[in-house]
Amino acid sequence: MARRTISIDERIEKQTEVVAKAKEKYDEAVNELERLLACRDDVYREEILKAFEHSGRSYKEVMDFLQAKPGKQKNKV
Repeated sequence: MARRTISIDERIEKQTEVVAKAKEKYDEAVNELERLLACRDDVYREEILKAFEHSGRSYKEVMDFLQAKPGKQKNKV
């Protein structure tokens, strides 16, 4: 049986298809990662809100704490 030689154009076409499929899989994976990160951020926001509601702290106290520079916190007991 004679061995068929594949032209460079055919090889380029096949490799282009391989890259297109890989890019599609990559894009799907990135979209799933972004969706999961958004879900995690939603959970974090909900936890922060619940902690604030149960803290007994005022809005101003919480904002002062969050906006303070590190190392400049006053220790209140």
